[in-house]
Amino acid sequence: MSLRSVIISGGGTGGHIFPALSIADEIKQRHPDCEILFVGAKGKMEMERVPQAGYPIEGLWISGIQRHKKWKNITFPFKLISSLWKARSIVKRVKPQVAIGTGGFASGPLLQMAGKAGVPTVLQEQNSYPGITNKLLSKAASAICVAYDGLERFFPAEKIVNTGNPVRRVLAESSMNTGDARFKLGLKKDMFTVLVLGGSLGAREINRAVFDHLRFFEHEKVQVLWQCGRLYEAEYKPKVNHPDIKLVSFISDMAAAYASADIIVSRAGAGTISELCLIGKPVILIPSPNVAEDHQTKNAQYIADNDAAVLLPESELNERFSEVLFELITDDKKRSVLRRQIAKLAKPNATSEIVDIIEKYA
Repeated sequence: MSLRSVIISGGGTGGHIFPALSIADEIKQRHPDCEILFVGAKGKMEMERVPQAGYPIEGLWISGIQRHKKWKNITFPFKLISSLWKARSIVKRVKPQVAIGTGGFASGPLLQMAGKAGVPTVLQEQNSYPGITNKLLSKAASAICVAYDGLERFFPAEKIVNTGNPVRRVLAESSMNTGDARFKLGLKKDMFTVLVLGGSLGAREINRAVFDHLRFFEHEKVQVLWQCGRLYEAEYKPKVNHPDIKLVSFISDMAAAYASADIIVSRAGAGTISELCLIGKPVILIPSPNVAEDHQTKNAQYIADNDAAVLLPESELNERFSEVLFELITDDKKRSVLRRQIAKLAKPNATSEIVDIIEKYA
């Protein structure tokens, strides 16, 4: 099957954008002449990130339903109608062989209009608890690629394929060893290392916990690579002055960051969890309680139920952060179990399997 033209829609967060880009890269590698068009939501991060990755994107005037500030929903019907019309126009002009949705506001109108035009649609659901967009689109989809078991509760069982989540090629192919990674990042080569990740914007409560435990890290002779997020760099940079605490707003070389770590402290976004499974390091998952349907907690619970990570709710950070860290730092056996169990959940061929399915339906 030769792919000539596809549309990919997904965005709003990195959790939707990075899988979409991974799928696009795999398609481009197999079919260099394939025309790939992204469709996103105006004003959202995909409108910047996708062109940076080398792909064209068109934006729809669309947003989600506001659960709390309900007065903002007054414009939603107009946005939806506008987006449906523009999506219909895009599909008619591009004539894709297949439309791919990775979740997010824009994928709803785009895949709905693609389906009405007779274009096969393939969904990629990252989370253990699906978002509303993919739930609504699932009945008309040709196939639904998932990363967790048990999604028959939400999707037609006969359409589900458990492929796992796409992982960035640079991570899947990385073979960097710990010593080289630490040297590259300016860390001490032989010092126990904790990597702290709170997402590109940062996580307020994780940052606060790390800052409050700087003396703990010093006492335990642990160095920390701390990604605080660009929203918090100005707050913490002046306060942190210790040779073994490396504070950065953003880590561009994630392959080196993962390779450098003995323990990883992280949010529980679906894409991040898929990367952590592939990396196979001991992980403390601190889910964000501020996401739709509390899906990060559900993601983290699935991993913890498989004895593959430690789940630490954000509400327990103040009381248990040092206790949980101390146990992992000092217990070689527990770290070994976590490494072994999380590696069992890795799906290194996820992106390839998803594109196999796309080719099948195209």
